[in-house]
Amino acid sequence: MLTQLSTLKARLGFELFDTTDDTGLTNILKHVSARFAADCNRIFDYGASLTYEFPADEIGIFVDRPPVEAVSQFELKRTEAEGWIVQPDVDYLLSPKKTMISLAKRIGTSRQLGRVTYTGGYILPGATPTGNQIALPDEIEQACVEQAAYWYQRRTQLGLLSISSDAGIVQQFQSSDLLPQVTAVLRHYERWVG
Repeated sequence: MLTQLSTLKARLGFELFDTTDDTGLTNILKHVSARFAADCNRIFDYGASLTYEFPADEIGIFVDRPPVEAVSQFELKRTEAEGWIVQPDVDYLLSPKKTMISLAKRIGTSRQLGRVTYTGGYILPGATPTGNQIALPDEIEQACVEQAAYWYQRRTQLGLLSISSDAGIVQQFQSSDLLPQVTAVLRHYERWVG
């Protein structure tokens, strides 16, 4: 999850020892985290020995868990029968934001698949980055907290667009989709793949 339960509870003004709504809050956090990943076309959390497949004629590889901490291996597949073959001495460069691996030359043709093994992603709240690891940006965590708090506070209104009273007063509800400020933050973390 992109934030801790305790952070969301503090934002909502709940006591940490009160576990009454913990299951619901945790489910909301899981949903918000998954929604952020889907909207940004990426996985935020850190992983080691990850693999990412790409057309072998590409020289710019946008892996699905940026930022890239380290690259350990490149492989090429010509046929299913032959399988993956390690490609030694592949020259590459990480982009300044470590979101793309640039190859000095193609490792194959458009009729072949390439695969890179790498370590990447963000260290999520609650864990401490070590070495070259990068912590989840504060603005992503804060956007998660605000979106989860918003959905929690409006959980009884989900699906409602308006309510009419006997006096003819119509109460309109804002859509339960992502908050505008959250959408603005997520735009900076979208992964574009051609």
